Amino acid sequence: MARMQIAQMSFARVYPLLAQKAERKGRTKEEVDQVLFWLTGYDAAGLQAQLEADATYEQFFASAPRFNPNRSLITGKICGVDVSAIEDPVEQNARHLDKLVDELARGRAMEKILRS
Repeated sequence: MARMQIAQMSFARVYPLLAQKAERKGRTKEEVDQVLFWLTGYDAAGLQAQLEADATYEQFFASAPRFNPNRSLITGKICGVDVSAIEDPVEQNARHLDKLVDELARGRAMEKILRS
């Protein structure tokens, strides 16, 4: 069975998993939203519209209002892959989001997660 490409995955199906990952470690869905808003420029209404439309990761990131220019400061590995070495922009943005949620779940301070 072929592995589904990240770009074609439903963001609406993955989003609750990201929130659950953070909540299991004592963080909140609102904090997940905060890092998501920081990364993509979405607001609550924009995020809700994307979830209701069942957007793929590709559609979700293509519709993002504005990517944070400091996202290039997100470094490290996620799933054994260096996020800065990923060439596909959709996959890189998905891995950036996953990395931010991982940092949140590990208890890192929000100021450091948001690279401020």
